Amino acid sequence: MIVKKRQLPLMIQKLQSLLRRLPKNHSKIPYIEENLAKKMAGYRGEYSIDYPLSFLASKDYSILHDLRLPHNDYFFQIDTLLISTRFILILEVKNIAGKLFFDQELHQLVRTLNGKEEVFPDPVLQVKRHETQLSSWLNKHKTPEIPIKSFVVISNPNSQIAISPEHKYLRKTILHWEALPLKVSELDTFHENVLTDKQLRKIIRLLLKQHSEANSDILEQFDIRRHELLKGVICMDCGLTPMERRHGSWFCANCYCTCKNAHIDALKDYSCLISQAITNQQAREFLCISSIHLTTRLLQSISTHHDGNHKSTIYHLPSSD
Repeated sequence: MIVKKRQLPLMIQKLQSLLRRLPKNHSKIPYIEENLAKKMAGYRGEYSIDYPLSFLASKDYSILHDLRLPHNDYFFQIDTLLISTRFILILEVKNIAGKLFFDQELHQLVRTLNGKEEVFPDPVLQVKRHETQLSSWLNKHKTPEIPIKSFVVISNPNSQIAISPEHKYLRKTILHWEALPLKVSELDTFHENVLTDKQLRKIIRLLLKQHSEANSDILEQFDIRRHELLKGVICMDCGLTPMERRHGSWFCANCYCTCKNAHIDALKDYSCLISQAITNQQAREFLCISSIHLTTRLLQSISTHHDGNHKSTIYHLPSSD
């Protein structure tokens, strides 16, 4: 049973908003596009394991995707967590094509593709660190002891796993995504129940309560100033900005497209790039409109809640889709 669904990561949404809001000739667009491509590849890889996971008996496993938990002064993030009354399983998903050599001497992953080598951080080391962090987190919250296991799941079908003979034990940890249901079933045969259903539900509630999605300042990350961002409502058909407000709809003077709700995407861009909190004046400046009353109606239609009254009202925008 999926208790925490997989959603498009907020960082991907921020990168997409940033690309929409920069002039086409901006010098940092190639770097931002490269970052977005890498994160999208990772997201597609994580998403692809949903199919093999669907073969597991839903009554036996609770599945939590994209879990980010506090540990000491930092956070650690788990791609997918399976929890049952018998064990907890951490899945670290890698969507990397080519020949993948897991170098356990230098603790690195070496990818060979089209005759070129590229080095990545060691996912085995990463997932073992997550085991330690999760164990510490569970101990801190005084939960019953339960075995914690982990797999590195290679989700790209065009990849070849290479492991040196002296480290053949890694075959129990590293696998292609198609083998996931079989490997999980094998774990079942070696473990007995250690949690009651009530204890299991309590741990799941605690995991969900402690989860916190990363929400970094994307403009600061790429050293971009607010004045560099394009303002106005963007036409989704031709990309013109700003659209004009006419007779209750947004009108594009270039392609003559009309849309009633084009401001929603603009305000989502503001939320992703600048702040989830916005005043009427800030919204008018960003949407390029002058009417205070129109802006109030638009903000009330999308905001989750608001604080204050009249000119001091602050509207809170949704953080993500």
